[in-house]
Amino acid sequence: MPSLNVKRIESDIEKYIPLIIQRECHDELIKTITITSCKLSKDFSYCKVYFTSLSPLSKKEIEKEVNEASSFIRGKLAGLIDARSIPFLEFTYDESIEYGNKIENIIKKIHEKDNKDSLD
Repeated sequence: MPSLNVKRIESDIEKYIPLIIQRECHDELIKTITITSCKLSKDFSYCKVYFTSLSPLSKKEIEKEVNEASSFIRGKLAGLIDARSIPFLEFTYDESIEYGNKIENIIKKIHEKDNKDSLD
């Protein structure tokens, strides 16, 4: 179980990265992302930041663009977070929303099939 300090810094990262993106980044593609969560390592050196985007570009292209801006975001984060060191940020596209929608559609199809079978 993560310590309270890890949770606090994760929470700060989740709070400040969207602010940095909206206020400081000039790349319109990066402004299309939404941070969904983050996972900070126990030694505070690495943070995996999960995001989604409504951009029509592929997930890999968006990931590449955002990761190219990660050092800029990390630098801005240093002035906002009360920590000895700022973790290396790796941005990863969050597949969980799409996966949830896929499961929901499967369940919906099953219910529709059951309803058709009960009518026959």
